[in-house]
Amino acid sequence: MITGAIHSTESFGAVDGPGIRFVIFFKGCRMRCRYCHNADTWDPHSDDMRTAGELLDQAEKYRSYWGKDGGITVSGGEPLLQIDFLLDLFIKAKARGISTVIDTAGQPFTKEEPFFSKFRELMKYTDLLLLDIKHIDPEQHLRLTGQPNGNIIEMFRYLSDTEKPVWIRQVLVPGITDDDGYLQRTRDFITTLGNVRKIEVLPYHALGSYKWKELGIPYPLEGVKTPDAERVKNAERILRGEIPDAEKAVCPDVCLSYATA
Repeated sequence: MITGAIHSTESFGAVDGPGIRFVIFFKGCRMRCRYCHNADTWDPHSDDMRTAGELLDQAEKYRSYWGKDGGITVSGGEPLLQIDFLLDLFIKAKARGISTVIDTAGQPFTKEEPFFSKFRELMKYTDLLLLDIKHIDPEQHLRLTGQPNGNIIEMFRYLSDTEKPVWIRQVLVPGITDDDGYLQRTRDFITTLGNVRKIEVLPYHALGSYKWKELGIPYPLEGVKTPDAERVKNAERILRGEIPDAEKAVCPDVCLSYATA
């Protein structure tokens, strides 16, 4: 029997995909994002090991609130690290007629086996992916998360090629991702994708910093403020292509090198 390492669940997720969703937070993540608000999910070990059936039975208690658009969303942590359990969960969810969404940063993605075959099978049972773009620049991504982004870009392209719907999310962090040049580079990349259904800008906040302190880990963005509404709107306009060409930052030739490297 396959079981998943679970951190927690949320009954009424309103920002985790379409409609009201039952959100399942998985344990385990290889990234160490400097602004992470779920640092307590990094450790892959969990005292809460559950089967797909147990989670779906719990989720369906709230089904009357989902409406036509709701369902389940898996988050974390990084759910793709538990791809065997995730595949089992989604196959059984679809058998019950439940909408499925994955919230992922894509870090485990590879076209090597056995992962790739499992990922392709998983996509047959996945309605939507919520994809984080941590940072479009390879060096800045490594500095921000501790991991490279080449394989993540590869996953974005694969999902576009297979026309799997995605929502793209950009966390806006002053001094890190809140930069018009980087935002324009991100927009340039988004325009090469044919499967993006929505673009969201998520303002940085330090509400999860207490978890770092509880874990005895220094919080690296101490003192960084939440971006104001004007900066958030600016990022939205750039990422959604709503600014006139004359206002756009000039993108050097190297901008798309990460996409072809």
